[in-house]
Amino acid sequence: MTTKVGAMIDHTALKATTTEEEIITLVNEAKQHLFASVCVNPTWVKKAASLLSDTPEVKVCTVIGFPLGANTTAVKAFETTNAIENGASEVDMVINVAALKDGRDELVEADIRAVVEAAKGKALTKVIIETALLTDEEKERACKLAVAAGADFVKTSTGFSTGGATVEDIALMRRVVGPDVGVKASGGVRSREDAIAMIEAGATRIGASSGVSIVNGEVSTEDY
Repeated sequence: MTTKVGAMIDHTALKATTTEEEIITLVNEAKQHLFASVCVNPTWVKKAASLLSDTPEVKVCTVIGFPLGANTTAVKAFETTNAIENGASEVDMVINVAALKDGRDELVEADIRAVVEAAKGKALTKVIIETALLTDEEKERACKLAVAAGADFVKTSTGFSTGGATVEDIALMRRVVGPDVGVKASGGVRSREDAIAMIEAGATRIGASSGVSIVNGEVSTEDY
């Protein structure tokens, strides 16, 4: 199970204070454990891609419209294109949470679709719905909109809001999206036991800054 869990981890460093030295460490850890990806802010994509040029098994993931999701659709689409040009092969975009709460589902779907189309054929798209801010009904709607827009994954959280992934939310998301769309648990996954619980509930990817602790069977104090 340890190997399986490691191959499902997006090894993450998204703090505003993340330094180049920390990015190098992140990448080296990802190479050592063959994590699924490193997930970094857009400013670090080119650096991470360069460092991973000899390790194609580890992808470069970045975030779009992060962490609030309140950028305009045009900005999210441009950010996606720019990230891919810099070497990203996976993009995790934040939905327009306020639009979802207002019932403007067409806007939410169009926002997601713009990123999906910018990434199509070049990068996977994961859609962060920020579950901690949503009711169960809103979570279901967000997942359905992501699927309708052609996203590859739905994802629980940014890790920068009021809460992170829960087993209950993962189970709900898996039920709504069905077997063919990925589900990513992120935020607060700090141990191997946490990761396994999320996987058993239906997660196919784990976003965590605690990747090394997870595969080593330790417990991290990191929030994301």
